[in-house]
Amino acid sequence: MLLYNSLTKRKEEFIPLQKGKVTMYNCGPTVYGQPSIGNYRSFLVADLLKRYLQYQGYQVNQVMNITDVGHLENDSDTGEDKLEKKARQEKKEPLEIARLYEESFHRDIKKLNIIPAEVYPRATEHIQDMIDLVQLLLDKGIAYEAGGSIYFDLTRFPEYGKLSGNTLEDLIAGKRVEIKKEKRNPFDFALWIHNPDHLMQWEAPWGKGYPGWHLECSVMSIKYLGETIDIHTGGEDNKFPHHECEIAQSEAATGKQFVRFWLHIKHLLVNGGKMSKSLGNTYTIADIEAKGFSLRALRYFLISGHYRQNLNFTFDALEAAEKALAKIQNFLELIRKSDNQHADLNELIEQAKEKFRDSLGDDLNISGALAAVFDFMRKINTLISDGKISRKNSEEIITLMRKFDSILAVMDFTEERETKGVETELIQLLLSYRSEFKASKNWQMADRIRDDLKKMGIHLKDTPDGTIWSIE
Repeated sequence: MLLYNSLTKRKEEFIPLQKGKVTMYNCGPTVYGQPSIGNYRSFLVADLLKRYLQYQGYQVNQVMNITDVGHLENDSDTGEDKLEKKARQEKKEPLEIARLYEESFHRDIKKLNIIPAEVYPRATEHIQDMIDLVQLLLDKGIAYEAGGSIYFDLTRFPEYGKLSGNTLEDLIAGKRVEIKKEKRNPFDFALWIHNPDHLMQWEAPWGKGYPGWHLECSVMSIKYLGETIDIHTGGEDNKFPHHECEIAQSEAATGKQFVRFWLHIKHLLVNGGKMSKSLGNTYTIADIEAKGFSLRALRYFLISGHYRQNLNFTFDALEAAEKALAKIQNFLELIRKSDNQHADLNELIEQAKEKFRDSLGDDLNISGALAAVFDFMRKINTLISDGKISRKNSEEIITLMRKFDSILAVMDFTEERETKGVETELIQLLLSYRSEFKASKNWQMADRIRDDLKKMGIHLKDTPDGTIWSIE
């Protein structure tokens, strides 16, 4: 398997530290509101990767954090805590807000067929672990106290910037943050924040306060996965400063490489532009459901573009995803009804499996994987039209489609179901009418039914034994 490593800026062969086992950390939600579908794109890429690794036989130990304190509005350690701000607005306790949106998050990932992580640690339940890491950095002389807060001294970590390219020298030259006078250097980041007005406070050896946002991920990753992990994923916007700071504090504390493979997911655009609350184009799972779209289609759409490319969300694109799923579902229904001559499908099935596996093995090339699925369906449809798919063949095909879906997780294998696409009974009814029109030599109406079905993606083939239909 090849993965593009954001740290080395190239594709590398992925071999885990421990044979047969993979450790993976994913930046999770800050639970102050409903995540956008852009956030879910990142979570779905992590799910796609986990499913593929499991498909390849790996045991995956996945951790995704729940941020319920310390995520400030500004990356320069200024501004209000996002969770605290929401609590003030709604006149509720911060943890009351956190639990409300955390529960909503878990409901949403279940709807999106995301395999749960092994652990969802909360920041507020790991305060002592964070205090211990801060104390270690203080003892090493890498962190310092100023104004009651604790800061990481970036001059003590020369490798800062190796992930994002934002070196300390470049940052100082650019002066791109609000300068707090108490810091030794403008870009030193907060490990522990002293703010008597903050609603959440914990006792620490250096005084009351609360942890900085970056601290939790290092602590939770080390605690549950070890000092060096295989894979860390997150949105591209987290690369700097969040992930850069994670590397600095983790490697300064342990003296070991923190993460071997960094995967960063590009942005989800809306109608070609940035998604933002100020523009009123930030959509949630509830918004998609309210508009009548299935979450299977949303999942299909969000995983259908390569994670290292921006993905443009439109409702037309979501409608196209619905149609693609309808094509798959209609194919599955057609397969179940096939009971004709037996064909040798071994070579065809192996070729499809190989193309699907190899595409995903090339840095999660989802386009190639989906092409393998639809190309396989097209070839089977041709065999159906030729009357060459038996009941046993149908079982072989369904088994393969289930293998594909163990990674895609968008198909419905329920025996009797209604689809948003074309109904089998409706097709049979139209074909019976067409036969009657042909018998009465009403070619105009017969051709009209054929053409209308073609527009719906249904191909007709007239044979001496009758008309056979398949999905194009």
